[in-house]
Amino acid sequence: MNTELTERYLQAAIAGLPTSTQDDVRTELTALIMDATEDRTEQGVDPVEAERAVLTELGDPAILAAEYADRPLQLIGPRFYLTWKRLLILLLWIVPPVALVGVAISQALVGAPMGALIGESLGVALSTAVHVAFWVTVVFAALERTGAQTGVEWDVDQLPELQSSGTTRTDTIASVVLAGVFSAALIWDQLRGAVRLEGESLSLLNPELWPTWILALVALLVLEVALAVVVLIRGRWTGMLAALNTALAVAFISWALTLIGRGELINPEFIDLALHANGVDEPTVRIIAVILAVAVVASSMWDIVDGWLKARRDRRH
Repeated sequence: MNTELTERYLQAAIAGLPTSTQDDVRTELTALIMDATEDRTEQGVDPVEAERAVLTELGDPAILAAEYADRPLQLIGPRFYLTWKRLLILLLWIVPPVALVGVAISQALVGAPMGALIGESLGVALSTAVHVAFWVTVVFAALERTGAQTGVEWDVDQLPELQSSGTTRTDTIASVVLAGVFSAALIWDQLRGAVRLEGESLSLLNPELWPTWILALVALLVLEVALAVVVLIRGRWTGMLAALNTALAVAFISWALTLIGRGELINPEFIDLALHANGVDEPTVRIIAVILAVAVVASSMWDIVDGWLKARRDRRH
């Protein structure tokens, strides 16, 4: 006959099971508990202590019930985890940026201040990311519990191509050449003017950025070249170098977005002659500024991600 303690354990174990299986599981567990308790009692253990020890070894009755029902207790198990992860990463790369750009353009069209435009866009992008993560997880959790299939099967064609080390002489040469050309173009633009409109030479960037802002950007470019040379000398990317690359990218984002947000990046005279004089209204100019800001952030974020990927790849090699 079951004691009160065993009866409580059995009731807890079968409570969440389908009615059709409760009797069978109860009978099986009862026999298991009785046999194990009897074995301990024959070894001289007090019956009460033997019963407690057996129930303790069996563990949480809810977990035991889940094993009998073949019901997963984790939110997303190994069968769906990688598919969930890949889909979630893909959607987070696509949906929030699209939402950010859409809201930014709509805010620009209604003439919202730049601060409100940035704040609203970032808020919507963050909210969108949270919703994407939540609903994708909910769907896969439901698939996990219903035993459904996603229809995604792995095969050898999905194996990634072999990748070499992320450090090459070509990368360094390209970095040096591009930085040199861009620095020269910046200085030429400020001193002589990079564009000609109506027979007049105009600088594309705001002349008031010279010398402080322009030289600050040139300094960032020099640091980028120095980083590329250090990577070449060391022959590999490291976590520290990836962190320095991240810091430089963040500094560039700060430089660009500060000037774009203030409306001080592009030469006002160039905007008047090239855009306003050709019928481009102010809301459209604001949309162009938003697109430029998004392009700056996107390219810098890719540079950050690329640096960390190369560091991880070189660490594995």
